[in-house]
Amino acid sequence: MIRVLQVLGTIGLGGAESRVMDLYRHMDRDKIGFDFLVTEGTDDHYRQEIEDMGGRVYHLPAFRIVNLMQYKKACNDFFRTHCKDGVSEYAAVHGHMTSTASIYLPIAKKWGVPLTIAHARSAGIDPGLKGYATRILRANLYRRCDKLLACSDMAGDSVFGKGRDYEFIPNAIDTKALAYDVSARRTVREKYGISDNEKLIGHVGSFRFAKNHGFIIDIMAELIKEHPEYKLMLVGDGGLKKEIEDKVSVLGLKDRVIFTGSISPVAPYYSAFDVLLFPSVYEGMPGTVVEAEAAGLVCLISDSITGQVVVTDKVTQMSLARSASEWADRLVSIGYSEDRSDVTTLSGDRLSDTLYDVNKQVGYYMGLYGVI
Repeated sequence: MIRVLQVLGTIGLGGAESRVMDLYRHMDRDKIGFDFLVTEGTDDHYRQEIEDMGGRVYHLPAFRIVNLMQYKKACNDFFRTHCKDGVSEYAAVHGHMTSTASIYLPIAKKWGVPLTIAHARSAGIDPGLKGYATRILRANLYRRCDKLLACSDMAGDSVFGKGRDYEFIPNAIDTKALAYDVSARRTVREKYGISDNEKLIGHVGSFRFAKNHGFIIDIMAELIKEHPEYKLMLVGDGGLKKEIEDKVSVLGLKDRVIFTGSISPVAPYYSAFDVLLFPSVYEGMPGTVVEAEAAGLVCLISDSITGQVVVTDKVTQMSLARSASEWADRLVSIGYSEDRSDVTTLSGDRLSDTLYDVNKQVGYYMGLYGVI
């Protein structure tokens, strides 16, 4: 059996973390094992499941620019510990945290790791000093590893630079687990007091700048002026949650907006929604949208998100330059799907037969890591 090290910011309920866990669940664990290297002090939601599957979780200090030497030393110490006689314990190091991948991937190579991978999963950078540092650290990343992967062309161009030789690998989902479920819909809606006559707008994502929750609330405020039958459900947690809760309170929307916190599994909630609202400022390849499509859900998303996420005819894209009122009108006009049972792609194939399905993608990664 070979071991592969997955480097992530956390092992919480984020998009990249969920995608890696989906892959791990479907891997032949007699042939391959995943370990995880994450930032200390972060969400460890998946720790128990990882350990139950034979994986191990290790930590690096949070990178804060001023502790560059400490961070490098921690990386060196880790990979040296997992190297014996010049041979690394790991067949590959898969770096999903690209902000510091130009630091830890060359160090992994120095300590005998045969294959180092940088995986672009975001098409934007947060504002401020953190974003400035990320740009500098990513500048030569394409030269500092063996393999470049990107969840979309927008993500690849953003992280590695236009024209770089990266490979497009979409964020895979478990289409079978996400299939529309009438019973799950009823259970979730009853739990939160949502009647059959009410239309439920859903959003799944962490409360951070890129997800644009403030604009979601603005849209909701406009929508209920003429359509009080709508409710909004926000699934997730994060640093900006309190700010959004306060905004909901100030606008008098507390009886129309539901905060669920982090939910796992989230599949029943897609069945409960009538429409997905996803006006992100930027994304790599948002698995949330593809998950919603797998559940046969109508989606209204921003056009700043890659078109590669539009896998079915359920998705409408709209400019963030449009007002909250215009977004509200569009939500009403796109309606919702009556039949959510048979999901096919734009080319007519079943979604479960494409590389967007985790079962199809497992074979790709087993080959990449050198198992088959």
